[in-house]
Amino acid sequence: MLNVPTLWTVMVINFLALGLIWAYVQRTYPSFEAARYWTGSAFMCATSAAAATLRVAMDDSLLPLVAGGTIMVLATCLAAMGIQCFYEKQVNWQRTALITMNAFFGLLVFSYVYDSAPARLTFFIAAQAMPLVLSLKMLLSPPDGRKNAGAQLAGIVVILIVTIYSLRLMAGLSGAAGGFSFKHYNQLQSLLTLVLVFLSMAVNFGFLLMAIDRLRSEVAELALMDDLTGVANRRHLLQRLAEECARSERSGDPFTLLVIDLDGFKGINDTHGHAAGDACLQHFTLMAQTRLRPGDLLARTGGDEFCIVLPSSTVREGTMIARRVLDVCRSDAAQCAGGEIPISVSIGVAQWLPSMGAHPDRLIVAADHALYEAKRDGRNRFAAYDPSPPLVPGFERDPAAAAVRGHA
Repeated sequence: MLNVPTLWTVMVINFLALGLIWAYVQRTYPSFEAARYWTGSAFMCATSAAAATLRVAMDDSLLPLVAGGTIMVLATCLAAMGIQCFYEKQVNWQRTALITMNAFFGLLVFSYVYDSAPARLTFFIAAQAMPLVLSLKMLLSPPDGRKNAGAQLAGIVVILIVTIYSLRLMAGLSGAAGGFSFKHYNQLQSLLTLVLVFLSMAVNFGFLLMAIDRLRSEVAELALMDDLTGVANRRHLLQRLAEECARSERSGDPFTLLVIDLDGFKGINDTHGHAAGDACLQHFTLMAQTRLRPGDLLARTGGDEFCIVLPSSTVREGTMIARRVLDVCRSDAAQCAGGEIPISVSIGVAQWLPSMGAHPDRLIVAADHALYEAKRDGRNRFAAYDPSPPLVPGFERDPAAAAVRGHA
């Protein structure tokens, strides 16, 4: 059977290793705030185990166990706070302080005022289990609805930990298997302590999987985002168009694409510099987004070119959105004075037709054709694609879905 100092030493080494891993994650990904709490939790657990080992040097005094138990409760609360932070919930420091202080005073009172091992055990187990139980729902039923294997693993391990706590409490209160002592571990207590060490590693492994899943999602999102404007990039646009084409081909419901070009953008870059051009692109993005509906996608496809995908929309609804974008740009241009640079745009509008099938490039060509019409007519306007005569070989006129050509 392992002796008590050996068990505490194993715990110190285990939690120090976990703390170093989380410290590395925190330093490598400083924006991942949950790692701060999980780092603190691991180091607090190591500190707790180290404090408990002082009991041997202090003639079996209960003071190191009171201190170690309180720090262990704080560590558990920090782990629960990391889960709250991961799911973007407000971190509850007040609850952490309340649980930790109750554990401290409970252990202190039932160690020195009224010496009662069952009462000490009850306070300690309850304080450790409470933050874990309160976090269990977030792990098994995430608030954002996105389940991941790491959270599921952590939730299952938390259930096992709470179960062991319950068995430990029942054995301590009933005296089964020799009961539980803070001073001298029996064989069962040593075994359960080793199991808890293993489970602590398992729950941290679950947290690491949660972190990997979150970071992988962020990388995937960045791969679909334009760095300058923060809207979707060309890759994201093509993915969305492929999805909309496939959906429309199945259901027959139309959708509309707007292709937008900033007028005279090269002149802005040449006259005012690329920084001014970048500012114009960012400003246009903000203006255009104010005129879109929920579910519409604004994407920058390169340079001064943008596209807007309007799901479940006809060309008539597309021209309404185009007019709104033009109006906000014209209104902004009328207010420009001094060093401000007015922005004007040309827009091509095209509706998906059954003859286009699941081919986004055909829809893009149609919208580009309408954009060229708008530029030929003087710019700072929109034009809608007329499918007759056919632009792409193989297109057939569809009178029911024919677009109306026009400008504003």
